[in-house]
Amino acid sequence: MLVAALPVAGCARPRVAASERWEQLDRPLVAQLARPDADGFAGIQRAFAARNAGYEIFYHPRVSSLPAADRTQIVCVQSGSALARVGAWASDVGVGDCIVLRPGQSLTLGGSIAALSFRVPADPPAEVPAFIRPDWDPRITDTPGGCATETGAYRRILLTWLGKSGPYLFHALNIHRVRIADSFTHYHPIDGGFDEFYLVQMAGPDARVITSRHVDKITQPDSVERSDLTDLLESRPLHVGDLVYLPRGVAHRGVGGALVQVITVPGFIPGAEIGLDHHLAAINRRLGLSGSAALPLNVEASQKAVVR
Repeated sequence: MLVAALPVAGCARPRVAASERWEQLDRPLVAQLARPDADGFAGIQRAFAARNAGYEIFYHPRVSSLPAADRTQIVCVQSGSALARVGAWASDVGVGDCIVLRPGQSLTLGGSIAALSFRVPADPPAEVPAFIRPDWDPRITDTPGGCATETGAYRRILLTWLGKSGPYLFHALNIHRVRIADSFTHYHPIDGGFDEFYLVQMAGPDARVITSRHVDKITQPDSVERSDLTDLLESRPLHVGDLVYLPRGVAHRGVGGALVQVITVPGFIPGAEIGLDHHLAAINRRLGLSGSAALPLNVEASQKAVVR
């Protein structure tokens, strides 16, 4: 069965033992950025920095300028719109757009926006522009895959690991904007994988993320007993303004209809998305689980092992 174990928007932050080491984080963390206090963000900020040397994350609820830094800054616009200037370059920006500030470059805006920004320990190639606008750039088109494999899926890649996936390559951080309806259940390995964020920009009434801290058990379906089902999977509704931090090793699946900026550090490393739906199907068969009692899964991805 599923249990709503993740903290819902508006609830107090989860208590964390003082002795906990963030670099060994084995569960998702959630912040509601739309709240005035961006509840839960400080924990994500600390955990992310501890787990990713040279990286930092910041949230700017209302910003009209950003000063230059000694590292590249990747700015994801979460709400609002404005005319933006970076050096000699200017562009309108709005929700879903990305602004790239190289070391020494500052940002000025003819208004205010809310934005999530990252400082990263590498500089993008010269071909990466200061403004990446997935709904306006003719070089960026729908590319089904990842969390949206269906034909006609909305999935637009802003910064990519592979040239065949999009025009703007960058290995320190990848971004794609995707409408998630029924993604496959998967995880990114602790060794050789990557951390992932869901920055929710639209969400339907049934949108949610399903996660698990028990990849080791799921990948051995013959070891799963009925007593293990209570917390094998956890489910949390998704709302506009949610920031979901999915550390390496945590299984996840988005369902129900949400428009999400998916951000990965370092990037979508080929072969580091390892599917679990075929294991979940094996557990259902072994324990005779069906109907509402069955573990939820992506049917197409459950037919065989999926590695992307």
